[in-house]
Amino acid sequence: MARTDHRVLDEVLAHSLPFFVQAISMKILFVSSEGLPYSKTGGLADVIEGLPRALRELGHEVAVLLPRYHGNKITSTLVSSVTVALGDQLRFPAIAEGPSNQGVRYFFVSDPEYFDRPQLYGDKDGDYPDNAERFTEFCRVAIEFTKRIWLPDIIHCHDWQTALVPVLLRTQHARDPATRSLPVVFTIHNLGYQGLFPRATLRKIGLPESLFAVEGIEFYGKLNFLKGGLIFADYLTTVSRRYAREILTSEYGAGLEGVIRGRADRLVGILNGVDYATWSPEADGLIAQNYSVHNLAGKRVCKKDLLAAFALPAENLDRPLVGIVSRFADQKGFDLIAEVAGDLLQEDLAIVALGTGQPEYEKLFKALAEKYPQRVAVKIGYDNALAHKIEAGADMFLMPSRYEPCGLNQIYSLRYGTVPIVRATGGLDDTVQNFAPRTQQGTGFKFEAYEGRVLLGCVRAALKIFRDAKAWRAVQANAMGKEYSWKVSAAAYVTLYEAARRSRVLQAAGSSK
Repeated sequence: MARTDHRVLDEVLAHSLPFFVQAISMKILFVSSEGLPYSKTGGLADVIEGLPRALRELGHEVAVLLPRYHGNKITSTLVSSVTVALGDQLRFPAIAEGPSNQGVRYFFVSDPEYFDRPQLYGDKDGDYPDNAERFTEFCRVAIEFTKRIWLPDIIHCHDWQTALVPVLLRTQHARDPATRSLPVVFTIHNLGYQGLFPRATLRKIGLPESLFAVEGIEFYGKLNFLKGGLIFADYLTTVSRRYAREILTSEYGAGLEGVIRGRADRLVGILNGVDYATWSPEADGLIAQNYSVHNLAGKRVCKKDLLAAFALPAENLDRPLVGIVSRFADQKGFDLIAEVAGDLLQEDLAIVALGTGQPEYEKLFKALAEKYPQRVAVKIGYDNALAHKIEAGADMFLMPSRYEPCGLNQIYSLRYGTVPIVRATGGLDDTVQNFAPRTQQGTGFKFEAYEGRVLLGCVRAALKIFRDAKAWRAVQANAMGKEYSWKVSAAAYVTLYEAARRSRVLQAAGSSK
């Protein structure tokens, strides 16, 4: 079986990284459909905030290109009109600049008809029907941006919405002297979202029929944007090492495992980092009292505040409190929770949940809160301040995902001493070490088989340790001592960017002979 490029990357990191970080300054362009502080639907937005900052701290010039969504502030319009051909129509989006953030510059593709909408990708009726056109325009303008405003040394694209950037560079722009040598790194944040559209979309977005082939972006009779990124980018990354292995298999490959295996020598798993300036109990301004691994007294204050925020009685202070912050979806393991909810609530515990998603799971938690009003509370929706309160005030954090490319909340939980209970998949497996009572080593509790009874057994194991105060302090201390900052991840990306640049130079040299 083809292997991922971890060993090669490890060798480069070990022998060359200090030179790269200290001696080579690059201009790095991030192209993404969302990114904090301007837009967010999921963890991608956190990455687009944290990774560019960390690269900037390493001495690189970094810019981020985003669609200009509703409410995004700009400081100036740089290009008032860029002509974009989408099939039979011409469109004229603008390119604007927004306020920089900690040295990272932010630019926007501005087209109110396409992007000034209530939501980023769809509404209550589903995805917007013109998403293919919207994000094709975005990708085409991204290439124009590199020619007119800011020519980078490397382009880093993210998920299906930006996957046409490498496709266009290697096909319709292959002879363009300004951009033909631009290397592209493409990151898969979640293989479950691929950008699938009918074949007729090819004409609407102005791509040649020659691309609608097995070796191109055809996928079982449909157009697959993500597949284009997988095939045409110079290097592929995903957001944890285990997920990089998982997506080579039929269980996790979402139909693209064959394509990914064909490029496995260019696939690297680099774990996402977190911003400890925002997510740390020592510095968090959204929690009732700061605390640290050396003084956990503030955590009990935060627990009391969390119970009050959810209107649960103070009698739960001495009861293990399980926190959930999640999309309520099958992918996040909510079918397992539903399967064992009755048995789970027979245990001496309380649960607070924050999130929104599939209606059946929203109804489930509302029903549990009605049946157990003294021990279960739920808020449907997302509330950033409340998410911080849950991370600080809960004793345990439940995250039993069916698959999880990286995951962030389990990493936040580690730092807050809120012991994670997770399924051993993707980034959850990479970041959480199962606690061993005999050695007192480990940072949380995890289970392998995707079965309700196994999840229940894992929760019960955590509850048993919770009743042993000394052991519980040990697992909390172990967890809070872990370091998953962006600094390490950014250094790995720098190495990969250099590899992509060398690869593109060699390919250009070969094609010129």
